[in-house]
Amino acid sequence: MGQADLAVTRAQIEDFLYREAALLDAWQLDEWLALLTEDATYRVPSNDAPGADPRAALFTIADDIARIRARVTRLKDRSAHAEYPPSRTRRIISNVRIVGEEPPRAEANFVVYRFRRNEDVRQYVGHYKYEFRVVAGKLLIAKREAVLDAMELASLGAVSFIL
Repeated sequence: MGQADLAVTRAQIEDFLYREAALLDAWQLDEWLALLTEDATYRVPSNDAPGADPRAALFTIADDIARIRARVTRLKDRSAHAEYPPSRTRRIISNVRIVGEEPPRAEANFVVYRFRRNEDVRQYVGHYKYEFRVVAGKLLIAKREAVLDAMELASLGAVSFIL
């Protein structure tokens, strides 16, 4: 099934994003990886230049699929002290909208609440930008970007989990 064979609706995108959020909140990282294409990218741009090109600017995260897989492997390792035991997170997704059809692209607002032992609750607020691809009849993430609204990250601590 080609990309043109799938008319993606906002409801389908919403369901997909809600499922993705649930997987990440449950730390089901292998299942989350299955939502990505074989050439997926995951980016968190710097707060001072959110529209920058990762080849020419510093990004908080600029991962290709190999680095995404390595990140998941590290996060599941008990020696990853920043996330062992894993933070508890709760994602709230809102204002989902389709912004392109060829390929399917969507944006959504988010709040991620992060609960970590002996720390105050941290809130990460921003918007997601997605590009999807249809592979074997399934909608998958080809590009995922989390743009944070905070002007600085110091008060938020390390982004040691998948935002």
